[in-house]
Amino acid sequence: MSERATDILQRWEEHGAQWRLLELHDGGATVELCTCTGEPVDRVESSDPELLALVRRRPSSED
Repeated sequence: MSERATDILQRWEEHGAQWRLLELHDGGATVELCTCTGEPVDRVESSDPELLALVRRRPSSED
């Protein structure tokens, strides 16, 4: 079983890193994972309704 996208974002943020929404559409979202200085290092793509609700409320870890 793979890790939920919201768990990845939470863990990323807890470790002082940043994330930001790149793309949101009805079928899913793409979130960019960045270093604490904002440099992109990876992406998470998911259609998980929990992730979609999160990024609609909060499009980045800075919000």
